[in-house]
Amino acid sequence: MNDLLGIFQNRALLCAVTAWFVAQAIKIPTYWLVEKKWDWGRFFGSGGMPSSHTAFVVSLGIMVGRLVGFGSVEFAMCVVFASVVMYDATGVRRETGIQAQVINEILRQVFIDGKPIAEDDLKELVGHKPLEVLAGAILGLITALVYILL
Repeated sequence: MNDLLGIFQNRALLCAVTAWFVAQAIKIPTYWLVEKKWDWGRFFGSGGMPSSHTAFVVSLGIMVGRLVGFGSVEFAMCVVFASVVMYDATGVRRETGIQAQVINEILRQVFIDGKPIAEDDLKELVGHKPLEVLAGAILGLITALVYILL
């Protein structure tokens, strides 16, 4: 049981979770700035500004590098993992969101017997623009630096 409680003393994990939490919280006011409406559900959603996945993996990587060394295999694994996450966010997931926008527009325009083809829109906020990923990386870096300095 004592080993399990050690998870609450894992600074790398706590830093990563903090970076994710802050990024998700920032999505609410940034969504309001763009859309001019509050959507508290943005806290639990993916996509948008900043990328919480990027903040999560960047802060983890920096903390792992600080704790076990930037020349370690563990840090190298974090760099590879972060690279895949950021590439996926700006590539595959972003394209999925663009396709969802097009399909949703088609569904809005096409009716069968006065009823829409689909009841629910596809999720459009799936991936990230490069700027959103960059903002997530900067947030992850700042979060890790704060943890290092504490």
